[in-house]
Amino acid sequence: MARFLCICLSSTLQRTVNFNRLKMEDVNRASSYRIDASGKAINAARVLSQLEPSCVKAVCPMGKENCSVFVQLAIQDGIEIAGVAVPGKIRECWTLLDRSYNTTTEIVVDEPVLSEDYEIPEEKFLALVNEEIQKVDAVLLAGSRPKAYSIGIMACIARIAVDSKKTLLVDYWGEDLLRTLRVCTPQIIKINEKEFYSTFGLSEALDGEHLKVQITDKSKELDNIIIITRGKNSTIAANKGEIYEFPTEKVNPVNTTACGDSFNAGFLYEYVNFHNFEDSLAKGTWCAARNAESERPGSII
Repeated sequence: MARFLCICLSSTLQRTVNFNRLKMEDVNRASSYRIDASGKAINAARVLSQLEPSCVKAVCPMGKENCSVFVQLAIQDGIEIAGVAVPGKIRECWTLLDRSYNTTTEIVVDEPVLSEDYEIPEEKFLALVNEEIQKVDAVLLAGSRPKAYSIGIMACIARIAVDSKKTLLVDYWGEDLLRTLRVCTPQIIKINEKEFYSTFGLSEALDGEHLKVQITDKSKELDNIIIITRGKNSTIAANKGEIYEFPTEKVNPVNTTACGDSFNAGFLYEYVNFHNFEDSLAKGTWCAARNAESERPGSII
């Protein structure tokens, strides 16, 4: 079976906090909480490891001050991980779960950019990425680019994967995605609806049929796969200009954090191993639904 590499520049310590009822402008006492190694590509790596143990490795830069906690949590979840130490801390984010209304509120808190030089750690990280990419069949590059890193790093990593002839799925948007497309074409782009509009300068007032036309045209132009997830609404995808629409699965959600990351893992796993596009959409959808039923972000069990 295939081997996967998940690359995460935005490593995260994710605290998931349960409330019987969450009230704004009031004192809220949690009923329980958990902490997990997270970040978009780390969440996907956890799902891949649950689909098939030992099929995935994750690489990420890790803040020196709290990286030991992050590594310990990743190992506990069966994620093989390698990283490069960088100045500062891994960021912490909070997910607030309101059990009365089954709502998920995400709070993202980036660590401040330090004055220390990131050039040498970035060079070490790119060298590590280049080394690890050669050992796998497919690469997943996902998440935001922290401000400390050079503006071209996402495009550089993507170019390494494409030049190495690896199946590459990217899940980021805006200028980082546009810079990537100037130097290479990822085989798979997966972003959400708002990110697609923003990246390619489209109106958010497009109805479903016009959105399909835009996705079809962009996929045909790039000769690749574009997948647009739309929350509870059906997923729209195009494979080299051939359009597909796939319904989401209705569930009773516990925590919707990382549903998109779980979709990425399921889709890429099925696509690389079995090469059936519709089955891959189904697998991604199934993983996203199972994740929504789990309290742990990026989990199908």
